Amino acid sequence: MRNIVVNGANGYVGSNFVQKLLKDGYSVVALVRANDKVSPKARMLQALQEKCEEEDVDTERLRVYEYSLLDENFGISEPLLKEIFRGEVDYFHFAASLKFDVRSREEIFGINLEGVRNSMDIFLDHASENSRFFFISTAYTCGITEDRFEEKFYENADISHFRNYYEQSKRFAENLVHEYMQEKNLKAHILRLSQVVGNNKTGVTKTDYGIFDFVKRVYNLAQRFPGKTIRIEVDPESNQNLISIDMVVDFLTKIIETEDVPDIINLVSKKPVENQKIIQSIDQLVPITILPRRKVDKQQMNSLEKVVAAGMSFTSSYIDTRIEFDTKKRDLIMNSYSNEVDEESVHSMIVYYLEHQLKDR
Repeated sequence: MRNIVVNGANGYVGSNFVQKLLKDGYSVVALVRANDKVSPKARMLQALQEKCEEEDVDTERLRVYEYSLLDENFGISEPLLKEIFRGEVDYFHFAASLKFDVRSREEIFGINLEGVRNSMDIFLDHASENSRFFFISTAYTCGITEDRFEEKFYENADISHFRNYYEQSKRFAENLVHEYMQEKNLKAHILRLSQVVGNNKTGVTKTDYGIFDFVKRVYNLAQRFPGKTIRIEVDPESNQNLISIDMVVDFLTKIIETEDVPDIINLVSKKPVENQKIIQSIDQLVPITILPRRKVDKQQMNSLEKVVAAGMSFTSSYIDTRIEFDTKKRDLIMNSYSNEVDEESVHSMIVYYLEHQLKDR
């Protein structure tokens, strides 16, 4: 059984993946940043309790080490690095900046590009020949496109080809991984995730990104102005590519068990959910009426509509998407429609999020 090393292990996807690995009997090394208040081990254990569906997990086979993504050797001693990378290792690089604005460009590229470079250099210096490097990317490296986004490498492009600097930095990072594969014989694989949501089977949702950030803003507004009607600039017929956390961790576990993994996989949904279906669910659950419109004149917005629009600076970039993703390589690993997110499961996730993530605060 391979040893598994995960950096950025205390994030939403990372912590759920670590939990699944531990349940399946793997030995896991979690690399976690320290902060001023909580140790890396405490942060990891806290993530396993707060971001995962099952709060109790046997952590006997879990080792947690402090690391610094941009430091030489992650700031870890040479003997400890040798121990971390002992044997055949599958290394998962989750660490990323999720910022997107122009003011954070230097930070975004520092973490999402140079952090990946440093991670690969350390991996090449310390991992065995048969070890594998998995880079967790995003399906939205597709940028702004009307073409089918295939499971292949695309050239770097100007920021005008992307919705934000996060997408651009991830495209650059993918090509950096490709360069290392060609020039340094790095055994690497790129896994492009679309928008990760809650558990498709149970509805348990412990993330507040994407559609749930929008739900949170609408809910907070409805508590102050119940019964109001607001227009939002959303194409009701466009869709969101949502993939459940349970499908993601099952897929990642399957990857470990697979000997011949494709270079690039679009880990995306094959059944996107229309915006109007998501809005209908919110309308049923929150005392406010949302009217999706393809275009709303900002000069004619009322004060509440302006508040919502101002809070959608990131979300608004993805409200008119109808991206077609190639999934041929995805299907080689997991060819199943059985756990795809649909409008019913999205509704159950929003119910859980409202009842457990917002109303309990």
